[in-house]
Amino acid sequence: MSAPSLPLAPAATRGPGAGQVLLERLNRILVPVFAGLAIFYLLLPILVMIVFSFNDPPGRFNFIWGRLSLEAWLHPFERLGLQDALVLSLEVAFLSTVIATILGTLMGLALTRYQFRGSGPTNFLVFIPMSTPEIVMGASLLTLFVGTAQEPFRSLTGGALFPLGFNTILVAHVMFNISYVVVTVRARMQGFDRRLEEAAMDLGANEWATFWRVTFPLIFPGIMAAALLAFSLSIDDFIITNFTSGTTNTFPIWVWASIRNNLPPQIHVIGTAIFVIAVSLVVVSTIVQNRQARAARASRAAASTGRR
Repeated sequence: MSAPSLPLAPAATRGPGAGQVLLERLNRILVPVFAGLAIFYLLLPILVMIVFSFNDPPGRFNFIWGRLSLEAWLHPFERLGLQDALVLSLEVAFLSTVIATILGTLMGLALTRYQFRGSGPTNFLVFIPMSTPEIVMGASLLTLFVGTAQEPFRSLTGGALFPLGFNTILVAHVMFNISYVVVTVRARMQGFDRRLEEAAMDLGANEWATFWRVTFPLIFPGIMAAALLAFSLSIDDFIITNFTSGTTNTFPIWVWASIRNNLPPQIHVIGTAIFVIAVSLVVVSTIVQNRQARAARASRAAASTGRR
């Protein structure tokens, strides 16, 4: 007869080693510290700009702290030509954003939803303005605009592209903004559920009503993000604008021309105001989207409770 088998003792589980515990503790400490240092590094120039907007420099250049003063904030457009340059930059940025957002959104929808002959080359061409160095793009546009001064191109364009000025700046900004809008809208459309549109059309909505009541509200955050990106790129652009502006001064060109002789604190004031307005728009947009998301979740929860 064989001896009865004894039950085996459960294998002892080994806990984490001392090295692993130390590594986890370091991760909990180092990751927040590293993230904080990275954010501080990114925000440091902005903080310097904000602080020096309240400076009364001892000389012509706002490089050295003199004393605290609100003079630049009380008279932000005291420097000759600053107000005109800023207004022109805002006009170009607004118009180029509207045009590029409309065209880029339509292109993004077409490239995402439809397969047509030439869609591959079109996708490639969309990325060219983003990958081309700005100095090359600016020189190419300058050659194009100057070339329209000769016949028969002058008759075809009606002289709208030469001499250089507001029109050429607007055309250049629309051109490089469209690519960023297309990429942003396409990224938003990648996760779009087409069954929502099909359900709306099954309930009797036509294509027009389906787009404005279903598609557009869902892709609107992507369109808004693309518009904000286009606006910031346009109002900040210097290299391409410098090639295509002629004698017209935008805000970046005015700053570049002024900084060779002096750097007034009004430049820091305008930069601070633009930064505060941009951050405020992002914060307001985020709050509105969060409220809409909470309201949608609450309505869905109420509907599911009612069915029960």
